[in-house]
Amino acid sequence: MRRRVELNKLNEMSYLTAEKKQELFGTYGKSNTDTGSPESQIALFSYRINHLTDHLRSNKHDFGTQRALLRLVGKRRQLLEYLKEIDIERYRAIIKTLNLRK
Repeated sequence: MRRRVELNKLNEMSYLTAEKKQELFGTYGKSNTDTGSPESQIALFSYRINHLTDHLRSNKHDFGTQRALLRLVGKRRQLLEYLKEIDIERYRAIIKTLNLRK
């Protein structure tokens, strides 16, 4: 039983491959290896948030995933606040490209 749970977790983590990360970093960062800029981290968090949201739609009682989702939303919010204080134009650009605000 435990082995099956571990395999399910392994399958769920395969949604975010190294190639997908490089694609996100290349699109929103300065280069494919730009993992530290706020824009690339916000894009990565947004991708993970969207995936976890889809997962929770079909698994309503998965409270561990719900907690992880809330932590990711908080981390993304903190990065957005940081970016807003540092450079408002970069903040507005990332908000617009990721469609985070209505």
